[in-house]
Amino acid sequence: MNTTSTSENLLRGGQFLVKESVPSDIFTPEDFTQEQRMMIESVKEFVDREIWPHKARFEQKDYGLTLEVMKKIGDLGLLGVAVPEAYGGLGMGFVTTMLVCDYISGSTGSIATAFGAHTGIGTMPITLYGTEEQKQKYVPKLATGQWFGAYCLTEPGAGSDANSGKTKAVLSSDGSHYLISGQKMWISNAGFCSLFIVFARIEDDKNITAFLVENDPSNGISLGEEEHKLGIHSSSTRQVFFSETKVAVDNMLGARGEGFKIAMNALNVGRIKLAGACLDAQRRIISNAVNYANERVQFKKPIAQFGAIKFKIAEMAAAAFVDESATYRASKNIEDRIALRVAGGNSHQEAELKGVEEYAIECSILKVAVSESAQRCADEGIQIYGGMGFSADTPMEAAWRDARITRIYEGTNEINRMLCVGMLIKKAMKGHVDLLGPAMAVADELTGIPSFETPDFSQDLAQEKAIIDSMKKVFLMVAGHAVQTFGPELEEHQQLLLAAADIMIAVYMCESGLLRAQKNLLNDPEKGKAQAELVKLYVYNAVDHVQKKAKEAIVSASSGDAQRMMLMGLKRFTKYHEYPNVVALRESIADRVIAANTYPF
Repeated sequence: MNTTSTSENLLRGGQFLVKESVPSDIFTPEDFTQEQRMMIESVKEFVDREIWPHKARFEQKDYGLTLEVMKKIGDLGLLGVAVPEAYGGLGMGFVTTMLVCDYISGSTGSIATAFGAHTGIGTMPITLYGTEEQKQKYVPKLATGQWFGAYCLTEPGAGSDANSGKTKAVLSSDGSHYLISGQKMWISNAGFCSLFIVFARIEDDKNITAFLVENDPSNGISLGEEEHKLGIHSSSTRQVFFSETKVAVDNMLGARGEGFKIAMNALNVGRIKLAGACLDAQRRIISNAVNYANERVQFKKPIAQFGAIKFKIAEMAAAAFVDESATYRASKNIEDRIALRVAGGNSHQEAELKGVEEYAIECSILKVAVSESAQRCADEGIQIYGGMGFSADTPMEAAWRDARITRIYEGTNEINRMLCVGMLIKKAMKGHVDLLGPAMAVADELTGIPSFETPDFSQDLAQEKAIIDSMKKVFLMVAGHAVQTFGPELEEHQQLLLAAADIMIAVYMCESGLLRAQKNLLNDPEKGKAQAELVKLYVYNAVDHVQKKAKEAIVSASSGDAQRMMLMGLKRFTKYHEYPNVVALRESIADRVIAANTYPF
């Protein structure tokens, strides 16, 4: 059932590392309501009619087609899916906004980017930070596609360090308006947008300020040529130049100096939406790859029957399943946190801001994990197609090129990895996540005598659950030692942060897939059994990765007895009592996909 969690069983952001989650407490795609399933079918039907057949045109930089499709998406009401009804939107919950983003984005990165930039960073900051007058004036036009929005943050010298922008806003002598001057780059939708959200610095303020700027070329606004990019070819991407552009003081978004906060909160939402935007891309890649593998005959049989191809299909499917599980788990957590805040008296704006902010760690985890598995999926898709995969006549090379940007925008994956750990430590210092108690318990366990009892792993996935619980101990051991050793200087040790982040990411992704499969083993045993195979394969791979990253951190940040003890602990915490037959797992998973001739999970 699609129910709202109570405050008792709804974990706070980051608590998944130290608190038990049970299958009944988490949301899965199997819990979609009938209305949500109808929404998915409606979006898929639109995409298969209006976008997928025209992929070649999108690869030929047909910006007019992108605008045409975006207007049609607006006519369906999907640009306003997250916008409150009071401002012309559908006012849907967070999960529904995610599934629309998921299924509208899978066929081409050009529409995925245009849609994400408009609905996310182009519209959402106004609904969350705008005055009532600003929302009434702009949001209905944006929600319907009458106008399109763009977000002007990045500058030649301000990328990851977003607060270092040089664009200036100077107050007029009569105090009625600001004059904005500066250069912005990599601005999605710039070629057809009606409204810019522009970030500029007033005087020598520490933080930037946001402004709503209508796109009027006669007001000192000019655009560079369309950028030539590796992928997302029909996504309009231009530089925008402001030369004493006049902006009324009433068009300041939020308060003076709040621009950096607005930008960061917009990125939190953008990160989980980006993960959603990579999901159907993976489903489509897998489906196309298995179609081809079933049809392509070599050595007198379809290449789908060869073990080397089955290996790829199984690995792609396992990653896609876990990505979907984790993304919708976090989406429902956000939706439930928003509902709890509304019930507690918060306004829609405040509830949504705080609801998303609570799960900023999970948003960064998803951004990293899903973007990277989407890239691997596209790469293997090319490989399954062989020489044809390298051809622009097949969909794989475009999917690979489009996937590449996802590891860069909404904060690079390196930045997001470091944010994961940094935000967790800040939450611990605020008392929102108790890391100290569990970390001390792990330290005690390291010096204690290990149990030699053979656990009961007769229940399906019991061993995987035990291993995931132990991977949490690995994270606490590695991160705890790093904090103890380096203290406030830890942020200077980026390679250690990256290693700790990879362990944290593996824990969240593995646990999300596990909980979904466990839930379905109870509700739909046949489906649950198939999902359990996917989880076993994913966890098997994750354990190897965790061992490598943890060892790297341990040998680099410790020595002597401490190092030896942690290495022994790592071996103990990542030990299988009985390894799964990983080749048989891949064969079984691949056979299901091959028989269905599509992604079936």
